[in-house]
Amino acid sequence: MTESILVLTHADETGSTLTKASLEAVTAGKQLASQLGTSITIGVVAVDANSAAVVLAEAGSRILGVSGQAFAQARYASDAAACKALCKIANATIVLAPGSSRFARVVAGVAHRLGGFVDTHITAVCAEENVQASRWFYRQRIEAVISRAARPWFLLLDAGTHLAFVGANGETKVEHVAVELPAMRTTVTGLRVPAQDAQTIRPDAKMLFVAGAGWTKKQQDGQVHASEAGELILGFLQKSGASLGSSKSLVDQGGDGQPVLPFLTHMNQVGQTGSTPRHTKGLSTCCHGEEPHVVGWRFIGERRAISLDPNCGWTRGKADVVYVADAFKVMAKVNELLQSS
Repeated sequence: MTESILVLTHADETGSTLTKASLEAVTAGKQLASQLGTSITIGVVAVDANSAAVVLAEAGSRILGVSGQAFAQARYASDAAACKALCKIANATIVLAPGSSRFARVVAGVAHRLGGFVDTHITAVCAEENVQASRWFYRQRIEAVISRAARPWFLLLDAGTHLAFVGANGETKVEHVAVELPAMRTTVTGLRVPAQDAQTIRPDAKMLFVAGAGWTKKQQDGQVHASEAGELILGFLQKSGASLGSSKSLVDQGGDGQPVLPFLTHMNQVGQTGSTPRHTKGLSTCCHGEEPHVVGWRFIGERRAISLDPNCGWTRGKADVVYVADAFKVMAKVNELLQSS
């Protein structure tokens, strides 16, 4: 059968441009279309689709847009109606969308309304004899390749699995799609977000900084310096814009009555029982690189570690560079350099 590919995208918080994850979905769509020998249609959901779509001037694709104040903020009723309208106009059989919080909450409902099927956490899409999608199971240890006959087939793509589409900005021809909105029972009055110094999980950051349990153990002077450790870590995060990860042993210490870093939660946990981020670079500190923890690093591009143990797991082929040094001294010097730069 001839496939019709639609890539759903949405604007970022500013409303003026598409999110990075949306541009990654465009890349995935163009790659799949090239394998199938067809073209893609790009659907844009934004308060002003014309402004958001300028980054797609060189995409060489048909662009559909849904605009209006109702689409300025994420909301199930309006976003679901917009996505459904775009799918029907595009006559889509394959729908690719970023696995953002905005689309993750609505795509399953849209698939149900259109009699289709949805798969999430997709990391790759290709076409051989038919269209196939890949995803990971069991804490990123088992990769599955999925193919379905159901159409339309919605695929939510994990962020960081494709390069973001890059092209010169320019004037684009956007076909505006009218959306019949249902009665709105939800009013978006604004966003409440944590302050920059309180936000430690940053999926779009270039670097992942991971703290291990060694930060809260006795140091060379025989004392615990958890307070100093917290200041060093938060100082680095604020100056570098890195995202914070943690080993399971460190976040579990609070339940054991041991010294803890108060800004850490299980949401920061990286590894077999945590998340598997996809940052460009990673720096592990005071963590020995045990296999369950390293599972969470499998998609990190460049891996570095700081450890006083020259025989730790990171030195056994799990890191590109290992600094055998005191993390307290290293990070104090790094913060000093960042402060002066």
